[in-house]
Amino acid sequence: MPFKPENAVVWSEIPVTNLNRAGAFYAEVLQCEMRPDQTGTMVDIIADTVAGHLYLGIPAPSGTGITLHLAVQGSVEDALRRTKTAGGTVVTPIITIPPGRFAKILDLDGNSIGLFQAT
Repeated sequence: MPFKPENAVVWSEIPVTNLNRAGAFYAEVLQCEMRPDQTGTMVDIIADTVAGHLYLGIPAPSGTGITLHLAVQGSVEDALRRTKTAGGTVVTPIITIPPGRFAKILDLDGNSIGLFQAT
């Protein structure tokens, strides 16, 4: 019988070149609390669960890595406005799929991020 996990993705790690700058960016765009943890990484707290973290690393060349989709507070339109204000780049217009809507952005280090709003 094939393995069928409850959640296929259980943790995410986003490499960044400056934790404080990236933490401020994600806190603004996602409207979530970012706090340092004991290992020195920056942990993203969303809905009282830890979904992953930012860490000092070497991001893939701008726009070439995987795309991680993150839930947004409010509408995708609001998140895109916050992205521009925080210095990120909007890559695609809003795309509607059966479970919701999303748009792709690049964070300050060129990481490809989907901003997702469930329907």
